[in-house]
Amino acid sequence: MADLVPFDAREGKIWYDGKLVDWQDAKLHVLSHGLHYASAVFEGERSYGGHIFKVREHGERLHRSADILGFRIPYSVETLEKARYEVMKANDIVDGYIRPIAWRGSEMMGVSAQKNTIHVAIAAWPWPSYFSPEARQRGIKLAISEWRRPSPDTAPTKSKAAGLYMICTLSKHKAEQTGFDDALMYDHRGYVAEATGANVFMAQEGKLHTPTPDCFLDGITRRTVIELARRRGIEVIERHLDESDVVKADEVFITGTAAEVTPVGLIGENHYQVGSLTNRMMDDYQAEVRKASAQAA
Repeated sequence: MADLVPFDAREGKIWYDGKLVDWQDAKLHVLSHGLHYASAVFEGERSYGGHIFKVREHGERLHRSADILGFRIPYSVETLEKARYEVMKANDIVDGYIRPIAWRGSEMMGVSAQKNTIHVAIAAWPWPSYFSPEARQRGIKLAISEWRRPSPDTAPTKSKAAGLYMICTLSKHKAEQTGFDDALMYDHRGYVAEATGANVFMAQEGKLHTPTPDCFLDGITRRTVIELARRRGIEVIERHLDESDVVKADEVFITGTAAEVTPVGLIGENHYQVGSLTNRMMDDYQAEVRKASAQAA
């Protein structure tokens, strides 16, 4: 199966600093600042029917993330948008996942890296689902992470920065080792934050409640689902959620570019039904991305 091939051993093309290169030649030096100090920002995007959903929003966020980390991406949003489609065409991607990333290079090796070259790469590959069809059908199982999302005055929480995902990897690994699919993360104050790579929604008495994104990313998929729910006349409440909300929720689902809309069947010891509201949001989101693809064609 193609998904078992290591990512550094695959075939195809990757856009790297302005040109397409062979997949296995898209390398960086071991002393790159981005590797040692996590001075890198990235995006996760999906294409449907050959068109990337909300590509401009993703492109603009990539540049904002770089600005927050104190470096300038040397290519415009428009140039990198065209590059995404070059990569898709070169790799025959119609429905797939696109990963742009920008990082500081290797001219300086130390905490300070003011003179380092900023590199940019874009890869794309087929990726049908983040979770297995079986897990999505029953609702995924979330453990409770021991790690907390940090305060905005301790980390650049408004950026999609590589370093912020270290505790997500730790959380997801521990969850999988104990029989769960993913983990729910609380924030530094003890409020519900997000899963390791997706935002969270909880249905209570026909209304949708979702955490206020004041110390984690306000996801593009999250905003899309809020818009879709309000179109249907479903009330969406953005507020601080705590453990009591986890206990009393009727339905729970997560949202993200990779996860799309994925139902949750278990958080810790709390069980939930995959109910009508969750199914409606799943259907509406799929209709929205396909409609956007058809309009772009």
